[in-house]
Amino acid sequence: MEAERCYGTSSPRARRDGFRIGLQAVFRAMGVWRRLLVFGGVSLRGCGGVRVPLGGSRLVICRRQFSGAESETLKQRRSQIMSRGLPKQKPIEGVKQVIVVASGKGGVGKSTTAVNLALALAANDSSKAVGLLDVDVYGPSIPKMMNLKGNPELSQSNLMRPLLNYGIACMSMGFLVEETAPLVWRGLMVMSAIEKLLRQVDWGQLDYLVVDMPPGTGDVQLSVSQNIPISGAVIVSTPQDIALMDAHKGAEMFRKVHVPVLGLVQNMSVFQCPKCKHKTHIFGADGARRLARTLDLDILGDIPLHLNIREASDTGQPIVFSQPESDEAKAYLRIATEVEHFMKFIFQRTHLEKHLVWLRLRERERVKGFPRL
Repeated sequence: MEAERCYGTSSPRARRDGFRIGLQAVFRAMGVWRRLLVFGGVSLRGCGGVRVPLGGSRLVICRRQFSGAESETLKQRRSQIMSRGLPKQKPIEGVKQVIVVASGKGGVGKSTTAVNLALALAANDSSKAVGLLDVDVYGPSIPKMMNLKGNPELSQSNLMRPLLNYGIACMSMGFLVEETAPLVWRGLMVMSAIEKLLRQVDWGQLDYLVVDMPPGTGDVQLSVSQNIPISGAVIVSTPQDIALMDAHKGAEMFRKVHVPVLGLVQNMSVFQCPKCKHKTHIFGADGARRLARTLDLDILGDIPLHLNIREASDTGQPIVFSQPESDEAKAYLRIATEVEHFMKFIFQRTHLEKHLVWLRLRERERVKGFPRL
């Protein structure tokens, strides 16, 4: 009110005083750190600032500046606050390494790739135990592709036992609901189902668990990535630009949650006429390779668009099992070899990093005069 009375007068000095009183009230309300308002040769001063000309007077607006140590402390504090409420990663009991097969868009052959990758990992090394987990709650494909039906049995510890076929232990939401029954669930129910699939399954001892993820970058992908340690992700895409746009988003999502991306699989890369042998790039040529260069990733392999792959999947006899000598099966076997190569590299790097951390801790204790570990 005092400012309004001052502004109501015609005197320039009174108007200036009224403006000063109003500005003081604004800065008091804002709570500016270390402020002092002075007009006519005196300034508003804080810890650092920018001078702003204002009607013949000069105003210094406070802008708090932090030292490097304070800035780093604030960053750490911000990270701690943001991490509150996030689930702690806990390994799946009995599972050594988890490989997720994902895609940004549906209909690019992700589930077919996941099934044949699991079979190829087992075929390349018969001593390895491989499991297959289907977390595509709304559209589970693993039961049909692996020719499995029935409800899982419960162990003595009240855990579900995976169904077994072709030497692969499988678990899917498709085993728990009717084949034609739609799952009209909201997010919380989906998250509860994912938690059960991750934590309430008795896998025994597995060397690899291949996880068939749903398409997209939503709640399920985030939940799986934050709940269990993932050794690597395989991104599946066709060479089509529309599919590549979403595949790019999928790869970036895994990077944001610190999951190593092993590489891209270019599915339906080329169609060869069975009569004249002419090759046609129906979805474009080498689109995934261009994306791999953009993301600085590797191409794990190319899968052709072939009738045998589709027929084998629909009949529940994946091509790696039913036609292991075919060119299409060999393509999956080569991809599995590449995945194993990258997995070994990541495993060795992880152990090297842990060893270096241990050496640094040991050296720090030696310098400080503490007993050695």
